[in-house]
Amino acid sequence: MITDQILHFVVTHWLAVLSVGLVSWLVRNRYHNGLSQYPGPFLASLTDWWRFVDVYRRRPETTHIALHKKYGPVVRLGPNTLSFSDPDALKTIYGLNKGFVKSDFYVVQQSVVKGHSLQSLFSTTDNDFHMQFRRCVNAAFAMSALVQYEPFVDNTTKLFLKQTERLYGEDNKCDFTRWLQFYAFDVIGEITYSKRHGFIEKNEDIDGIVAYLTKLFLYVAPIGQIPILDRLFLKNPIYLKLSQWGIIDATFPVARFARARMAERLEEEKDEKAPLLPTSEKPVVKSPDLLSKFLAAREARPDFMTDTLVQTMAVSMAFAGSETTAISLSAVFYFLLKNPAALARLREELDAAAREGRFSDYETGLVTWHESQTLPYLDACVKEAFRLHPAPGLPMERIVPKGGIEIAGHYVGGGTIVGCSAWVLHRNEDIFGPDVEAYRPERWLVDEKAKDREAEEQRVKVMNGSMLQFGMGSRTCIGKNISLLEIYKLVPSMLRRFEVEFDDPNQEWEIVNAWFVKQNNFTTRFKLRELVKPEDK
Repeated sequence: MITDQILHFVVTHWLAVLSVGLVSWLVRNRYHNGLSQYPGPFLASLTDWWRFVDVYRRRPETTHIALHKKYGPVVRLGPNTLSFSDPDALKTIYGLNKGFVKSDFYVVQQSVVKGHSLQSLFSTTDNDFHMQFRRCVNAAFAMSALVQYEPFVDNTTKLFLKQTERLYGEDNKCDFTRWLQFYAFDVIGEITYSKRHGFIEKNEDIDGIVAYLTKLFLYVAPIGQIPILDRLFLKNPIYLKLSQWGIIDATFPVARFARARMAERLEEEKDEKAPLLPTSEKPVVKSPDLLSKFLAAREARPDFMTDTLVQTMAVSMAFAGSETTAISLSAVFYFLLKNPAALARLREELDAAAREGRFSDYETGLVTWHESQTLPYLDACVKEAFRLHPAPGLPMERIVPKGGIEIAGHYVGGGTIVGCSAWVLHRNEDIFGPDVEAYRPERWLVDEKAKDREAEEQRVKVMNGSMLQFGMGSRTCIGKNISLLEIYKLVPSMLRRFEVEFDDPNQEWEIVNAWFVKQNNFTTRFKLRELVKPEDK
C-alpha cells in the first residue's frame, strides 16, 4: 500500500524529511502574509524565538530603538509581527472602532484563581467583553471621582512622609525604587479596599507580593513572545486542574489578598442588612472605595458583573496600579536628581507657591490634587519623565482585522500583529526635538516669547497627543487618573518636606525591561527640610 511506502520512506529518511519540513516552515514564515517586504533582522523573519531571546535579555527597548533608527518607521520583529514608529499609525492601530484586538501576549498576563484564568480589562482580547466590563466600572475611574479617592491617598501619603522621616531621616540609605513601590501598593490597597497592605508600616514585602510580581513579569515578557509556551508552564491544563481540585494552590498572592478583602466586605454587607438594634451612636459614613463601586456595579448589572469579575477588578488594580505608578515615580525623582537645574527650578516653584500661601497644609507638606494642577513646571517635569522612561517597555500588540488595513501608508494583511513602542515613539525627533535623549522639562512649556504663539501651542499639543505611557484609544489604562493623582501629590509633597540626594551621585541605575521597565540600584538619602511658610505669617 502507498501508505506503507510513505511511512517506510519517512522512517528510513527521517533526517532528510525533518530538514525539508524545517526549511519549508522557515520559508513559509519568511514570506508570511507579504511581510518579507518590511526590513528587520533576518532571523526575526524566520522565527519568534529571535524575539524571545531579545526580550529574555531584558533590554528589548534598546533593540527596538536601534532597529527603527536603522530601518525606518516600520520594522519586522517576527514572522507575523510589525513595529511602527510613525505617529500616524497610532490612530489606526489604537483608534476607536477600527476592529483591532489585543494579541495573545495579554492572555499570558491573566491571573489565576482556583485553577481558572481571569480575563481583566487589561488582559482580555475580547473587545465586546471589554466594552461591557468597562461600561460597568468606568464611572469609578472618571476624573470627577478623584475627589472621592484623595482622602485615601492623603492617609497613605502622610504615613509615607512620616515613615520616610523615621526610617531614613537620619541620613540612612534608602532603596528608593522599592520604597516607592511600597507606597504605590499601599495607596492602591487603600483606594480599592479602604485597607493598606501594610508595606509602609512594616517596611517589608508583605506576603512576598512585590517579589512575586517581579518574578511574574520576568516570566510574562519573554513567554508572551510565544504565548503557546504559557500553556506548557503557568497555565498548564494539568496544573490548573490540580488547582481546581484543591491539591495545589495556583492562586496569585495578590488574588488571595483581594479575595480576603472581598469576603470581609460581603460579610459587612450581610451585617448591614440585618435588623438594626436601637443605638445612640451616629452612623459612620465611609468614603466610597473602588471595591464598594465594583459591588454596586454587580448590583446594577448582575447579569454580567459577577463576583468573579469584581474580584478580577480588585486584583488587576494591584497588578497594574502599583507597578506602573512606582516606575513613573522613580523616573521623576531620578531624572530630577540627575538634572540639578531642573530640580532647583521645581523647588523654587514649590517654595514660591508656599510663600504665596497657595498650599493648605503647612504642617506635613502634603499637596492637594487641585494645588498640584497650578504648578506648570511640576507638570512639565512629570511629563518629561513619562517621555524618557515610560512604564511599558514593549510594543502594545494588536491584531489587524480580517481583510487587512492601511497603516501609516502601508497595507498590512489581516491577522498580522502590529504595535507601537512608547520607548521608540517618545524619541521621535520630529515631534520632541533633536535632543530627545535629554531630560528637558522646558520642552513641555509654551514659550511666552515666541512670535507664533499658536504654533507653540500646537507643538505642545502634538507632543501630548503622541504620548503612549498609558496606552491609547478604548484600551487606555483605566487607572490612569488614579496614577496621576498619586504622582502629582507625592512628588511635590516629598520635595517640600525633604532634601533628596543620591547616595552616590556617580552611580547609574540599572534598568530591567520585563514588559514594565523597572529600575534597580537607585539609592538615595533624605534630609528633613523646613517647610517654607507664607510670607505674611
